[in-house]
Amino acid sequence: MNIHFYKYQGAGNDFILIDHRKSPIKNIDYDRVAQLCNRRFGIGADGLMFLTTHPDYDFEMRYFNANGRPGSMCGNGGRCIVAFAKHLGIIEQETNFLAVDGPHYAKISETGNWVDLQMIDIDTINSDGDAFVLNTGSPHYVKEVTDLEHLDVYHKGYEIRNNTIYKAEGINVNFVEDQGDHLFVRTFERGVEDETYACGTGVTAAALSMAKQNGQTGHIKTPVKVLGGDLRIEFDYNGIHFTNVFLCGPAEKVFEGELTF
Repeated sequence: MNIHFYKYQGAGNDFILIDHRKSPIKNIDYDRVAQLCNRRFGIGADGLMFLTTHPDYDFEMRYFNANGRPGSMCGNGGRCIVAFAKHLGIIEQETNFLAVDGPHYAKISETGNWVDLQMIDIDTINSDGDAFVLNTGSPHYVKEVTDLEHLDVYHKGYEIRNNTIYKAEGINVNFVEDQGDHLFVRTFERGVEDETYACGTGVTAAALSMAKQNGQTGHIKTPVKVLGGDLRIEFDYNGIHFTNVFLCGPAEKVFEGELTF
């Protein structure tokens, strides 16, 4: 069957989006999803999302990793699907939608290319040696480094993601460098099994971890640079709980077309 698709990107994190509200697709073929996300034999994307209906929310987000398997929460994907919902006329400037980790509130600019997405509250950040481990909708490992520009993120990230602690379930591996007025973050993502240009739940995890490490409290705004551009994390932190956590950044349509599913 022929299905209309859209390609969106948020700070270089790119996704295939399909309006599934009246779609004839009944069963999801994981191998087909992986093929569509393949950059040589398909459309090419870090993941694929279906926008579906839900009786209690504006819409529901169903996310699949680039390997074809259902994924945990994707922050940049969440921002892109909000922009997609605006494009479809489902929402105007604000929305409440459902994702795999629960409900999310978001607001979008009038131009439709900037989205502030509320993430889940965080109460627990654990340690693994000198690194932080936390779940911001997806599990993350955060390690502070120097000279991040020249770090071999693929091999270092692959090694940590596949060690005896994390291999079974997988973990996203983030390397962060504090550059004074902003954080620089690079991420090896499970499911993609490679470095991506941005990871929304990852930069969120990095910003929270650095605030905890540096003893920051109050209302905090953290600019973050990733390979794909600029993001901003805003949150309240009282020394124990992270609340009102927002991932803010661009979300733009790249192109659209027809595919056979």
